[in-house]
Amino acid sequence: MSVGLLLALAGLALIDSTSIGTLFIPVWLLLAPGRVNVARILTYLGTIAGFYLLVGLLLVWGGTRLAEALGGALDQRPVLWAQLALGVGLFAISFRYDGKRRRRSGGVLRWRDRATSGDSSPRWLVGLALLAALAEVATMLPYLGAVSLLASAGVGVPRWSPYWPATA
Repeated sequence: MSVGLLLALAGLALIDSTSIGTLFIPVWLLLAPGRVNVARILTYLGTIAGFYLLVGLLLVWGGTRLAEALGGALDQRPVLWAQLALGVGLFAISFRYDGKRRRRSGGVLRWRDRATSGDSSPRWLVGLALLAALAEVATMLPYLGAVSLLASAGVGVPRWSPYWPATA
């Protein structure tokens, strides 16, 4: 692994660490009144890390197989125009959703109280982590860039995973 690749991965990791699920929600949970429940914070962060690992593995496995199956079909001019039209359409639709709607008060604080209280089950906290991770899939570009850098750099296959395909 080259120094350039390591620096690029470190930069992408720094950018990706500022996301809602990996920075904002853990700090929000730590700011809850009372004692910090370390087990709950670690449960949340472990769920986020597992989700990221799963998305990365699916991206590497599925992406390489999909690229092999499609060949150069996605490089055709009509497909590129369709992608451009889809992007412009999504950008135009984004203006329809404004932040001027009436906001409810207290809902978010109830979520934090439920996530940090000892009375609720850890399943609720795992659900919160999965919800945050699913919301982040659209914004995890630094992570996706890092995965593609590692996949194209020919970094050795981690043999600790029994599910890693033999052709990777």
